[in-house]
Amino acid sequence: MERTPRRDRTLLSGLRLALLPAMEFLLPACCAVCERLLAANEKRIVCGHCWSRVRELSHPRCDRCGHPVTTHVCRWCVNLPAFVRSARSHCWIGPGTGKDIVHALKYDGWSRAAGEIAERMARARFPRDVTQERAAIVPVPVARERERERGFNQSALLALHLSRHWNIPSRHDVLLRVSSSRSQTRLTPGERLGNVAGAFSVPGERRASIRGLHIMLLDDVVTTGATLRASASALFAAGARTISYITFGRAPASGDRLFP
Repeated sequence: MERTPRRDRTLLSGLRLALLPAMEFLLPACCAVCERLLAANEKRIVCGHCWSRVRELSHPRCDRCGHPVTTHVCRWCVNLPAFVRSARSHCWIGPGTGKDIVHALKYDGWSRAAGEIAERMARARFPRDVTQERAAIVPVPVARERERERGFNQSALLALHLSRHWNIPSRHDVLLRVSSSRSQTRLTPGERLGNVAGAFSVPGERRASIRGLHIMLLDDVVTTGATLRASASALFAAGARTISYITFGRAPASGDRLFP
């Protein structure tokens, strides 16, 4: 089947975003994931049934990286540089409906889902020092062409909503993507690291504003951690004292315990 040219996909995405408010006003509201009709008094865009099927990370979890642990040594912490204090994710991307909710936000244009996703992310329980020190949320920037196709950066939307829950600023001007890269989706872990190496930087005029701070680095999903690692390295090199990760979803690896 012939693929739709990128220019046409961008136009279709923009048209869909422009028409969504009118469609929601004229048509009965449906769940962005399962397309079931929502109750007349339902103000959310993802139904309760779909949210109930989100598979949260199981317990017990590593105190530092938040990953479910099965042995005395956490296998996921090795992905974290020394200057990353902690990491938390709300749910698995794979089992359950977490992946479908992210897909509705990123690819189907349901930007309203960002508020509901951020509400779940805000519940993450970090170590006390992280909660006390966190000074700002910095979203991972996407490539310009992808942002044009979608009409927005999903991580930036999530950061805006999460900043209201945590009462700390969202800083969209701090981290820039200075080079484009291939989509990480189909790459091996090694290829992912090379694909985003040197892809991010902090403008010189912004460095003083993050110097010595504990920054919360936000992305929608973490798989191998390559994108977050490259972003965190740029922030640390620019003067941030330490960084913690916050994502909605986390992709499981072989051997992970997916159920309680």
